[in-house]
Amino acid sequence: MVGIEGFLTPFMQVDLILYIAVGVFVGIYIGAIPGLSVTMAVSLLISFTYSWEILPALAVMVGIYTGGVYGGSRSAILLNIPGAPAAVATSFDGYPLARMGEAGRAMGLSTTESVIGEFLGILILALASPLVSDLAINFAPRDYFLLALMGLFLVGSLSHGSLLKALITAFLGVLIGLIGMDPETAQGRLTFGNYSLLGGISFVVVMIGLFGLSEGLYQLQQKLEPVKQKVDKIIPDLKLVLKNLPLTLRCSAIGTIIGALPGTGGDIAALMAYDHAKRTVKKPSRPFGEGAYEGIVAPESANNAAIGGAFIPMMTLGIPGDSVTAILIGALTIHGLRPGPMLMREQPEFFWVMVGSLVISNIFLYIFGLTGIRIFSKVVEIPKAIIIPIIIVLSIVGTYSINNNVTDIYWMIGFGILGYFMKMYDYPVATMVLGVILSPIIDANFRRAVAMEHGSIWGFVISLFTHPITLVLFLFIVIMVLAQTQAKDVMLKKLMRSKEKSAYQH
Repeated sequence: MVGIEGFLTPFMQVDLILYIAVGVFVGIYIGAIPGLSVTMAVSLLISFTYSWEILPALAVMVGIYTGGVYGGSRSAILLNIPGAPAAVATSFDGYPLARMGEAGRAMGLSTTESVIGEFLGILILALASPLVSDLAINFAPRDYFLLALMGLFLVGSLSHGSLLKALITAFLGVLIGLIGMDPETAQGRLTFGNYSLLGGISFVVVMIGLFGLSEGLYQLQQKLEPVKQKVDKIIPDLKLVLKNLPLTLRCSAIGTIIGALPGTGGDIAALMAYDHAKRTVKKPSRPFGEGAYEGIVAPESANNAAIGGAFIPMMTLGIPGDSVTAILIGALTIHGLRPGPMLMREQPEFFWVMVGSLVISNIFLYIFGLTGIRIFSKVVEIPKAIIIPIIIVLSIVGTYSINNNVTDIYWMIGFGILGYFMKMYDYPVATMVLGVILSPIIDANFRRAVAMEHGSIWGFVISLFTHPITLVLFLFIVIMVLAQTQAKDVMLKKLMRSKEKSAYQH
């Protein structure tokens, strides 16, 4: 009864419903603007809601969280500029759809899949929190290292040309992510004596430069005319949704599990889901990277499902699943609550209030997500002489808003020029962004894993084969590497020859 009462609490209070609705609406449009992150919005809200009651404060934050993760897909589809890292994978097929005049359908499909994915994530949060949290708590630093390494080897799915070029840009991204102050020794790393680099280079700056400014420069060189958009049907066909429902369920499960792992989030979940779709969907609606509907279904269902996953370790263990839930823990602490096992035992109704708030936010996500699509779709029809200066201005404003630092603008311009030449010579920019995002996870967890083996690299190597979770992840990486190289083809040919030889002998 406690669970039912707590779950219904947000539904019974009109003010909480309004707070959630406002949060979702604001979150969608914050997420759609490159550089304005959900984390930034939620952290700013803490100071505004300090004197509020706990439930209204959390209602707004939950709403912004839900809306912001989805909102990044709008600019990704319309301008090929992901509004948030979680929308990077959405741009691969969303933007080609917009270039074909299907921006309205693409945004309608992304909205529907985000809502379905988040509902499934919430369902797992409500029913399987102890099970998933037990799985997450069993992950050691070596497992997080392998998980991040697995994400790095997704380059084969994120590139549409040479695997070697994808690997070069990915590892260059890792090097960029290592720039700054060493978190353990506090010494400058790859700074070359430049003190302004001690703070590192924000991956959002890199993302805006490589996706935003470079796209504007690239379109100046291309003779692309504005495309008339078909916005007669925004809500996707039921047949299309049902056809992709198995993929939606699988990617939502991936998103929830990845979201439940501390330090990960919707960006890694979306990339892994996109890779999963490319490997498992035999007959996509179009080739991946050229406007496949499945290329929107997979990342959009996964990144919003990761929201429910991120709440699992936060509520059951008091460990943040991502940067937003870390801020939510701070907000709860300010209001006298401490998430974790004791809160779940002493105040279980609070857990169900959070679940109810997430359900309401998801309902408003569908309502607000489908509104304004017709107006948004017109963005693609704006002539280049108008839209490209807007893209450049948005890139500059979004970059400056991260740290209020002019130096970030210089870095963004540099990465924008680099991204332009990468596109000209068919080097994928998404893989470099992936490397920058995963770099600190790879670095920190590798060093922790080696430290756990008393500084022995050999001990670390042995540990890869002596722990079940680690061994499974290691085997997954080996399979991924073989699948993306010629080794797979060589092995298949040898297998076929041996079968033919044995059949001939018989």
